[in-house]
Amino acid sequence: MSWLSELPSVRVLDCADAAVPDAVCQSTEPVLLRGLVCGWPAVAHGRSEEAIMRYLARYATAAPLTVYVGDASIDGRFFYNDDCTAFNFRSIKATLGQVLARLQDPSREDAWTTIYACSTAVDQWLPGFRAENDLRWSVADALVNFWLGNQTCIAAHYDFPSNIGCVVAGRRRFTLLPPEQIDNLYVGPVDRAPGGQPISLVDFRSPDFARHPRFKQALRHAKTALLGPGDAIYVPSMWWHHVESLAAFNLFVNYWWSDPPSYLSAPSHALLHAMLALRDLPAHQKEAWRKLYEHYVFDADESVFAHIAEGGRGYLAPFTEQNAKRLCAELLKGLISRRQEGQ
Repeated sequence: MSWLSELPSVRVLDCADAAVPDAVCQSTEPVLLRGLVCGWPAVAHGRSEEAIMRYLARYATAAPLTVYVGDASIDGRFFYNDDCTAFNFRSIKATLGQVLARLQDPSREDAWTTIYACSTAVDQWLPGFRAENDLRWSVADALVNFWLGNQTCIAAHYDFPSNIGCVVAGRRRFTLLPPEQIDNLYVGPVDRAPGGQPISLVDFRSPDFARHPRFKQALRHAKTALLGPGDAIYVPSMWWHHVESLAAFNLFVNYWWSDPPSYLSAPSHALLHAMLALRDLPAHQKEAWRKLYEHYVFDADESVFAHIAEGGRGYLAPFTEQNAKRLCAELLKGLISRRQEGQ
């Protein structure tokens, strides 16, 4: 048994074939929703590998999708090469039918030894699936994806949207850590990551504490969740999560949603721009900018603009769609101008 399974469990709610409690979607801690989707027909078919494959074939389109494949040497772990200059897997295009056929192939000992079709839109590649298999909840406009493959290991990463993920077939183990543990996770490049989001370089299955000693501190705050068919997990925004698919055939459906209005800018863009604009300044200037960020962003409340007449508050007042778009246009104009100055 992996030492990961000995970590304390996240909070567990018995939600057998029920609607998602509204309180869960507002939680700042992860929650295991035991049996949440056990009533899905897909979960019933998922008890047999052949049955779930026939069930998926009823909905599958012939459109190619993105598939990650790797040989036996990666041991299911989609990651970097030794110096983080490239990945240890290939990204290819295949149809869902081809993926299912390869998952059924017992002689799979080649570049397709490990297979992972990840973050694939359910409504586009499995149209009609959600008519029989969908969450009952109050959240609207969630992004719904499926994740299909064999035994895989996805390095710890965070997502900005909140997330509810549902096991349809197979088993999954999540290891979760709060956002403030970033200093102890030895995070890799921000501009080149296997799944798009920066990942921890620590191999959670076999950590090298001599190379990553601060990871011991992270483990004091780690929690785990083991999910079987019909179970779901709520992962709050920005929580780090390491995910293992433990069966020979795994199907997972997840729902991403974000509370902020869509007209606000992506925080990840602001982070990259701050790295470009601030990180390499002299220390005394960074301290001055730190105070400005605390005042205008992190500690901002009505005291920032209360002394200004309402009509003159501009971007200091809460954003509307109109002035958010105007600010985006000004930022874009400034970036273009800065680039032209540097040419």
